[in-house]
Amino acid sequence: MSISVQNITKIYSRQKALDQISLEVKPGEIVGLLGPNGAGKSTLMKILTCFIPPTSGDASVCGFDILEQSMEVRKKVGYLPENNPLYLDLYVREFLNFCAGTHRIKSNINGRIAEMIELTGLETEQHKRIGSLSKGYRQRVGLAQALLHDPEVLILDEPTSGLDPNQLLEIRNLIREIGKKKTVMMSTHIMQEVEAICNRVIIIHKGHIVADDTTQNLQHLSASRPVIRVEFSSPVASELILAIPGVLKASSILLVRSGANDQAGASPAWMLTPEADRDIRANVFQFAVDHQLTVLSLHQEEQRLEEVFQELTRN
Repeated sequence: MSISVQNITKIYSRQKALDQISLEVKPGEIVGLLGPNGAGKSTLMKILTCFIPPTSGDASVCGFDILEQSMEVRKKVGYLPENNPLYLDLYVREFLNFCAGTHRIKSNINGRIAEMIELTGLETEQHKRIGSLSKGYRQRVGLAQALLHDPEVLILDEPTSGLDPNQLLEIRNLIREIGKKKTVMMSTHIMQEVEAICNRVIIIHKGHIVADDTTQNLQHLSASRPVIRVEFSSPVASELILAIPGVLKASSILLVRSGANDQAGASPAWMLTPEADRDIRANVFQFAVDHQLTVLSLHQEEQRLEEVFQELTRN
């Protein structure tokens, strides 16, 4: 196993940040670590990177115990903390050279630095001071230092926090590419990011793991029923919509249409919640036929990871 955690507990004074956490991460997995603020995500990452010790329990990275063999663990782990501490007065190459020294890289240092600069897209910024870089490029420098010593495990705490949409997409693609060769554990509050990058999700709430599964399986974990969005050619009274067999709830929405081939204005549409285990799509089409309506669109909304997250961390 790349990461093995057995019954880890961490107590700060009177606060129990982690309570009997157990998990395993296999080589090559990209794991998204989710949870509300204060759930224990960063605490778990700091324990795995040997920054803080657990109060009780055992953990290992690449077979090395985090307490008994912490120096070996640090050789195997690349870590990007949430606040990404950098020496702002150093130049990019100068900083990476310093990091190479801390990792005791002795052979082909310049070649390794050049490789990381190319991998993280820092070619145009490599001769600048870190303090003059944008937030996106500073994140790239942080990733470069985390990867410099070629670790087997990469642990990233909020790696895309504060990035603009273009920077976010670039860093997201970079992490996905890195994940082809390394084990990655990353925390984030951006659900779309998890769905786009991770093949497994662990949700922590109040120091406990409340879910651990693939993204697809978690989307079916929620008790919420799927919702049908249907758009008709003409307005329809709510009492008629609620009379469709199998419809439990209905709410009207307006879809604004514009364009050369579409009549401008708002088009009547409905969000329909079916009764449990009912597929109402055929009934909706029959309703349209009976009332001489045209169905402009009908779509069954997929359960979103965000909704699952809210259900599991609500209390």
